[in-house]
Amino acid sequence: MSIREDKNELLVLSNSAFIPLDRCGKTLERTAHSPKIKIDKYLYAMRFSDETLMDIMKRFRRELGNGLGRDTNHTATVKMLPTFVRSIPDGSEKGDFIALDLGGSAFRILRVKVSHEKKQTVQMESQIYDTPEDIIHGSGARLFDHVAECLGDFMEKQNIKDKKLSVGFTFSFPCAQTKLNEFSHKQICCTMDYDADIMAVVNDTVGTMMTCGFDDQRCEVGIIIGTGTNACYMEELRHIDLVEGDEGRMCINTEWGAFGDDGMLEDIRTEFDREIDRGSLNPGKQLFEKMVSGMYMGELVRLILVKMAKEGFLFEGRITPELLTKGKFETKHVSSIEKSKEGLTKAKDILGRLGVEPSADDCIAVQHVCTIVSHRSANLIAATLGGILSRLKDNKGNPRLRTTVGIDGSLYKMHPQYARRLHKTVRRLVPESDVRFLLSESGSSKGAAMVTAVAYRLADQRRQITETLAEFRLTSDQLLEVKKRMRTEIQNGLGKKTHDSATVKMWPTYVLSTPDGSENGDFLALDLGGTNFRVLLVKIRSGKRRTVEMHNKIYAIPMEVMQGTGEELFDHIVQCISDFLDYMGMKNTRLPLGFTFSFPCRQTSLDVGILVTWTKGFKATDCEGEDVVGLLREGIKRREEFDLDVVAVVNDTVGTMMTCAYEEPTCEVGLIAGTGSNACYMEEMRNIEMVEGDVGRMCVNMEWGAFGDNGCLDDIRTEYDRAVDDFSLNPGKQRYEKMCSGMYLGEIVRNILIDLTKRGFLFRGQISETLKTRGIFETKFLSQIESDRLALLQVRSILQQLGLDSTCDDSIIVKEVCGTVSHRAAQLCGAGMAAVVDKIRENRGLNQMNITVGVDGTLYKLHPHFSGIMHQTVKELAPKCNVNFLLSEDGSGKGAALITAVGCRMREQEEQKS
Repeated sequence: MSIREDKNELLVLSNSAFIPLDRCGKTLERTAHSPKIKIDKYLYAMRFSDETLMDIMKRFRRELGNGLGRDTNHTATVKMLPTFVRSIPDGSEKGDFIALDLGGSAFRILRVKVSHEKKQTVQMESQIYDTPEDIIHGSGARLFDHVAECLGDFMEKQNIKDKKLSVGFTFSFPCAQTKLNEFSHKQICCTMDYDADIMAVVNDTVGTMMTCGFDDQRCEVGIIIGTGTNACYMEELRHIDLVEGDEGRMCINTEWGAFGDDGMLEDIRTEFDREIDRGSLNPGKQLFEKMVSGMYMGELVRLILVKMAKEGFLFEGRITPELLTKGKFETKHVSSIEKSKEGLTKAKDILGRLGVEPSADDCIAVQHVCTIVSHRSANLIAATLGGILSRLKDNKGNPRLRTTVGIDGSLYKMHPQYARRLHKTVRRLVPESDVRFLLSESGSSKGAAMVTAVAYRLADQRRQITETLAEFRLTSDQLLEVKKRMRTEIQNGLGKKTHDSATVKMWPTYVLSTPDGSENGDFLALDLGGTNFRVLLVKIRSGKRRTVEMHNKIYAIPMEVMQGTGEELFDHIVQCISDFLDYMGMKNTRLPLGFTFSFPCRQTSLDVGILVTWTKGFKATDCEGEDVVGLLREGIKRREEFDLDVVAVVNDTVGTMMTCAYEEPTCEVGLIAGTGSNACYMEEMRNIEMVEGDVGRMCVNMEWGAFGDNGCLDDIRTEYDRAVDDFSLNPGKQRYEKMCSGMYLGEIVRNILIDLTKRGFLFRGQISETLKTRGIFETKFLSQIESDRLALLQVRSILQQLGLDSTCDDSIIVKEVCGTVSHRAAQLCGAGMAAVVDKIRENRGLNQMNITVGVDGTLYKLHPHFSGIMHQTVKELAPKCNVNFLLSEDGSGKGAALITAVGCRMREQEEQKS
């Protein structure tokens, strides 16, 4: 409604006549428009255009920001006090709680029972206790002694003195808190002879929000519009500088009554507002509250009436002692006079008691003065509430805000037109929002119990979640034990007598040397390690400026081929090679080829690799126990289109080491931390009992993913690890890999989330069909969710893409679960690597050793924290090794070509010797 419409609504009295008198009592002449002109003179400043209200809204938005900022809070008028209430009710609260409501000369104690039978219900029993005047004005110790005594009396009458109940305390005064249960706990606990756990101090405004939040979980704003006024809302923790942490939300008690104490509202304050302030107990303070709240509204109207009467425009200029008496015109009178039907009758009665003998026109005029004053209050509250709503909308990043405002207070509830005006103005000021206004029932006392219930739920939930995730948090002693066991399994894998029973197979690769820089020529490389298959042409040039030029094409391997016959798989691979050679125009050239085959293989020479077992979802028949180079050569022969010199079968981990060694000669270890997990290193020939000869070194492919398959890691495996293993394609195998590789981390997280949801800690206890789907929670989501740059709103967006309708609290828990699972994975990987580098150091009899590890894999490269945690773990568990980690560039392609080049070089050297 515009100003013009406001005038039409409010100033209909211009069509009514009242007769002002001069000082001698004679009738003053006037036109029909003079009442309108005079009312304009007095009350024009109390009516605001939407432009003015928008400006006030913007000013309040700025004050919200100032109150939240560490550097600006001390000068801000709107103090934005953290309440440490971090969650609204989610419907799962239950229990028996006590609520104390201290806010005036009497206080109320309630017993609130929240139960879950068919639906969540609340039963309340209460008793009111008077607070004697001498205690109200006495010491704080006496006040809280009295509170404790009354609480004891209530608990005795309820026959619950022997129970330890959780207590919430509504304290309806401005309070600076540093934790949820501060202040009341230390004041009350020391005086009582019964056991009560005081969990929360609650401002009445917060209590209102929480009461309404119990009925509507969208409620995230609370407002009091009564004797006083205040608001609270759920703010993003990352914006609250005065509280540590940046994840989640916290309820902020704005204490908005002080808005304008710095002069920001001077342009809209009237002479009547200033007179009210001068006569108050706290001049210069709570200026906004004095313009809008029930405590001052009646007095504002009285001051206006006095001035109009003094100037002869009301009551025929009569001014009575009653009219001049402060407090004689109350806010309840304003509400009564504004009622549409009996309002004028009430006006005549109320004004008659003030001794002014009003005319009919006087009654109409006074009714409209009341309307203008109360309408101004509703408009100003709408502007400040609009500031909060627009901030909430921006915080959420949504084009439209859908929220609920919990509201309480006598002015809002009792005034006939107030609520309608407030709602209407809010919708005009914040049109991009759908706001539900929910009237609080049982006031702030029930709210205190709900805060306590939520705090109790969160504390119990936190304890259980911590216990659940504690199994994943490995101690230094546990990690040292993992390192020690890995070392034992390494020895078993290298030994001739123990090799067959060893889980870490330590396969010889027959790669006897890392690149020395003299490698030269064109080489073909094949890379098979997952659902995609690559063919590469690698041109290596030696000399002063060594170069490696690569060309490649990627081909998909359909699921039916991955899990069909071996012949079908290798025919598909040969067809892809044929296509690539056509593409490069090299079908007539017999190129040396390196075959990166990223599955457990037992090699008997550089070009013979016997597949031990399929992993990563492959199930092609007639391959396990066979030489994969032989299967490839047979496929080439069946096609009869080209010929290749297959020089080497290469594991991707070895390729990674060789790629990095080409750049950094100290690189003698390779690590894959991606979809799968594996390591290789240059072992002394004398220690590899399955290979003849004891001079020099040979790269050993550890195949450490199977570490723990003999049960040696069972003491640190969790029920979630066992569930992932049981439902995998290869139950009982690759257990270490299933704890630390990218293929399985998302699935571990999904199993934990299902369990936490079943226990009511997540997603309102509702397990979605999406969450039931195996493999839906990909490891890439862990990387995204754990990103330090990602706000919780973006985490919620990721979860929504997965069909998971999450709250802010859900997002925090999901992020914690992801972080815990990936942290353990990095630590386990680090413990294994510590065992490897310490073994190399001891092989060489060094007290201190510098070594480089070549690394590849999406988990290592893309996860925001994996690499750092792994590095730190290696440093702590192998302190005598200075380990440098070097990121590999295409270990499985370039590395295969380098191994082939080294193989060709060494073959030529052998031929020259012979």
